Formats: sequence, structure tokens, C-alpha cells
Amino acid sequence: MTGQLDSIFAALADPTRRAILNMLLEDDMAVTDVAEPFDISLAAVSKHLSILTKAGLISQEKRGRVKWCKLEPDAMREASVWMQGFGQFEPVNLDAFERFLDVELHGLGDGE
Repeated sequence: MTGQLDSIFAALADPTRRAILNMLLEDDMAVTDVAEPFDISLAAVSKHLSILTKAGLISQEKRGRVKWCKLEPDAMREASVWMQGFGQFEPVNLDAFERFLDVELHGLGDGE
């Protein structure tokens, strides 16, 4: 499990990948739609998606000619369970965990 946790936290360390995960909270998305808001190449977005897929945070499937991305929340659950072991966190649901990450990673709790 340690290798999987390392992959999850490495994937979460990048702000582009966290933004992609936030986008996928809403619904499954085509790769081209995922890439649209970013000012990087489609190839760079594909690399980010590959890292998220290898970490188990998303899955990708081809539907016809279009590749779709889907959030896989179970991987995030493993990470939250691991963090709970430190006793600093109450039992976490995924919505609360996302709000926690927004505050910690984006400083939303300091008046921004």
C-alpha cells in the first residue's frame, strides 16, 4: 500500500492535476474538454492524466473515437484513511476532504 500512497500523494502534489480532479468531481469528461482550460499542450495534459490514472485517482476509457476520464474516489479514500491514522483528522467524507485540501493548498482560509 505504501507504493500506492506514494503515487497518490505525488499525483496530488501538482496543482494542474488537483485542478483536473476538481473538474472531474462534476462529471466524466472527454480528454479534450479536460485540456481546454489549461494553457498547456494536449500532450502535457495527457501526461498529467497518465499520472492520475497510474495513481488510481482517475480511469480512462475510449468511447467511440473519444477518450473519457472518470474520477475514482476510492484511491482518495485510502489516502484519507492513512491521514486519519495521525489523529489530526476526524473521519473524513470526500467533500470535507476536498474542502480541507482547498484550505491547506490554496490558502482559502486566510482571507483570499
